[in-house]
Amino acid sequence: MISDVLAEATDKMNRAVEVAKDDFSTVRTGRANPALFLKIMVEYYGTPTPLAQLASLQNPEARTLIVTPYDKTALKEIEKAIVSFPNLGATPSNDGTIIRVTMPELTEERRKEYVKIVRTKGEDAKVAIRNVRRKAKDDLDALSKEVGEDDIARAEKELDALTKAHVDGIDDALKRKEAELLEI
Repeated sequence: MISDVLAEATDKMNRAVEVAKDDFSTVRTGRANPALFLKIMVEYYGTPTPLAQLASLQNPEARTLIVTPYDKTALKEIEKAIVSFPNLGATPSNDGTIIRVTMPELTEERRKEYVKIVRTKGEDAKVAIRNVRRKAKDDLDALSKEVGEDDIARAEKELDALTKAHVDGIDDALKRKEAELLEI
């Protein structure tokens, strides 16, 4: 029973770290990368749909991305979704068949803005890990009637070690991303 609680907590914490790393990859560092656009949701016939399912993304130049919709009627909605996507700062231009997205120049001020965004995403991931820990601790407390106190205490120490290891993993990924962002 205790091992099930710890295994579930480990699995959820691993997923939280992976989600954080995926979120970090959506923050631009140098070239305009199609991965930046993976989280953009487009309102397509009343349903939020990922941009990657509605269009192909190409990167012909360092600061330009070309979005070619599979369905030309979705062109306006795609353009609207790109403009309204937070923290992207992109300026799309629509020529009727494709959308050219020009990314802003990476100034020092813009880089520092990106670092703040990444830190916020990292903090959100740490909160998710702490929430998993809290749930697992509640589950362990519920088992205290069936299992001895020593076993619960050992499991809580193991849970704390798991939590620390996963928070450290997010901190390491955050440091790498910050260094990548501030590198000129």
